[in-house]
Order: sequence, then C-alpha cells, then structure tokens
Amino acid sequence: MRTYPLEGEERIEKVIRACKLCYLGMADENGRPYVLPMNFGYEKGVVYLHSAQKGGSISILEKNPQVCITFCTDPGLVWQDEEVACSYRMRAESVICHGKVMFEEDFDEKVKALNIIMRQYSGREFSYSAPAVRNVKIWKVAPDEVSAKEFGVPSKNAARYKDRAQF
Repeated sequence: MRTYPLEGEERIEKVIRACKLCYLGMADENGRPYVLPMNFGYEKGVVYLHSAQKGGSISILEKNPQVCITFCTDPGLVWQDEEVACSYRMRAESVICHGKVMFEEDFDEKVKALNIIMRQYSGREFSYSAPAVRNVKIWKVAPDEVSAKEFGVPSKNAARYKDRAQF
C-alpha cells in the first residue's frame, strides 16, 4: 500500500468539503496538546469555526493562536492479501492545515461566517437572531501551510487487491 501527496487546490477542497468534522489542535501555555472535533465551514481558502464566547479553548487561543486543523474522509478498510495482517490498511484522504486563529467580532461578518458553516451541512443560508450572533464566537483560520495525502492505495504490483471502501 502506498501514500501519495494530493496536489491542486481543487482536489484539496474536494477532500475538505467531503468531511463532516475537522479536528483542531492547539497547545496550552505548558505545551500540552488539546484537540477538538469541530463543525466547520470553508470558503475561499479560509476555515470558519464557532464556539461559545468563553471556555478553555478560547483561553488557550488568546495566549497561543497557532493551530493545526486536520480533515479526513471516511476511511475504508483495504487489503492486498486477506490472510496477511500487515497488508491491511485504511484508505482515505486527508488535509492538514497550519495557521493562526483570528476571532471575528463584526456582527455582519459573523452572520456571513455562520452561513458559510451552515452551507457545509445544509447547502443553504439562514437568518439569525441578534442575541444568537452576539453570543457566538467565530474563529477564522486562513492556513499558511497546507499538505494533503491519499493513503492506503494498493501497489500497482499487487497480486490481489480487495477494497471494501466506497471510493
């Protein structure tokens, strides 16, 4: 099984749009890692996230806004030889982004961000009450580094290959 880099903005965006969650990693002031599964939206190279106005993650990010965001498509089990354990792999595609969280405070920009997030899941826009918009914390990450891979790809020389994944 092989791992290959994914290239091209269109291919990377396809992986991101296929995901239902992303995983956002940060480090507290002691360097201790903290990872959250989060809903997200993506538009024009920017990842949008939301949370409560206060909490542990906000405290961490106020001191260290550097984050790593990981996206991974639903994995599928693949193997080259059903009788050989080390020939089993998960096949999926992943994108890893590094960047800095910026908090959006402008009311109209927060509404736009909420609609970007909701389009990720529903394909539509909504209206929001003023208290709902004021009480949500919007996070924006414009990644400064992005890498993407496809992994669990069968070798071209494999004698047998079975794939239970839906690719």
